[in-house]
Amino acid sequence: MSNQKTRVALVGAGGWGHQHARIFAGRRDVEFLAVCGRTPERTQARAEEFGVRCYLDVEEMLEKEEPDLVSLCLPNKRHFETTMQVIRAGLPLLVEKPLVFDEEEADALIAEAADRDLFFAINFNHRYARPVAMARRVIEDGRLGDLVFATWRFGGEGPDCPEHENLVETQCHGFDMLEFLAGPIVSVMAQMSGPGGRRNSTMAIALEFANGAVGSLVGSYDSSYAYERTHQVEVNGTKGRALIDDTAKRYSFQAAGSETAEVWQAGYFNDFDRQFQTSFDAYFEDLLRAFRAGEEPPVHARAGRRALQLAHAAIRSFESGARVGCAP
Repeated sequence: MSNQKTRVALVGAGGWGHQHARIFAGRRDVEFLAVCGRTPERTQARAEEFGVRCYLDVEEMLEKEEPDLVSLCLPNKRHFETTMQVIRAGLPLLVEKPLVFDEEEADALIAEAADRDLFFAINFNHRYARPVAMARRVIEDGRLGDLVFATWRFGGEGPDCPEHENLVETQCHGFDMLEFLAGPIVSVMAQMSGPGGRRNSTMAIALEFANGAVGSLVGSYDSSYAYERTHQVEVNGTKGRALIDDTAKRYSFQAAGSETAEVWQAGYFNDFDRQFQTSFDAYFEDLLRAFRAGEEPPVHARAGRRALQLAHAAIRSFESGARVGCAP
C-alpha cells in the first residue's frame, strides 16, 4: 500500500460531498475512482467536474471499481442502510457525521465493522482545526492546570427539530470536542426550547466531567451563522484559559493572573488554516497515513456512537427533568 495510490470511491454528490471530492482529486497518493449519487444530473455533473466515473447504484460501483476505501457523505437521516451495505461488502470506510440517529443502528454498524476488522472512520474534522490543536496542546502540556470548566456554544439557522436534529447532527461536534479537550462526560442535565412553536431547536446542557470539572453545551437553530463568534469554545483551568473562536478563526491562551494573552490568527497568506473546510484536509492526511500503515483510524466511528449516546442522554434528561448519567 505504501508504494501505490489508495483507490477511493465516494458515495454522495451533495455540497459537503464536494469537499470529499476536492480532497481526493487533489492528492497525488490517491486515485479518485468514482462518485455515486441519487440524482442523475447532479451526480453526472460532479463526476465530470473531477474526471471520475458516475454511478447511481452503490453495489454496482463497488463491484466495478474495487476501491481500497469508500467515503460516504449522505443526507443526515439516510446513513444507516448504505453504510451497512458498504460494511457488508467488506470495505474500509470513512463516514460523515452523525453516525446515525438511532443507538441500536449505531451498535449494529460498529459490531458489523468489528466482525470484519474494518477500518471505520468518522469525520469529526473540528479536532483538526489549528486553534483546536493548539488548545489541546496547552492542556496536554499542563499549562491550564487542573480543568475547572469547559463550554461549547454553536448556533445558526436551521429547521424545526422534532427528532432532535440540532442535537444529533450538529452538536455531535460539540460533544466530541468537549470530550476531546476536557475528557469523559459522566452526566448531563438538559433544557430545550424553540420559538413560535418550534421543537427542540435550541438547547442548554449542563455537563459533569469525570475529572471533576463542569461544563455546558449551548446549541441553536434559532440564531445565525453570520454572527461573529457564532461558535466559541472555552476551557478554563486553575493555571490558565484557552479560547477558540469560530473553530478556525482565532485561538488564545492566557495564564491566570496575566493581563497579556498569547493569540493566534491566520496570517495574510495562510489561507489553509483560516478556512473551516481545510480542517478536513488536515484530518484526511492523518486518516490516510493511518490507513496505509494498517492502524486504527485517528477518529474511529466509535466516537460517533459516543456522541449519539450523549445526545440521547440529554434527551432523556430533558424529558424526565432529571440529571442522567452517561459514563463511557
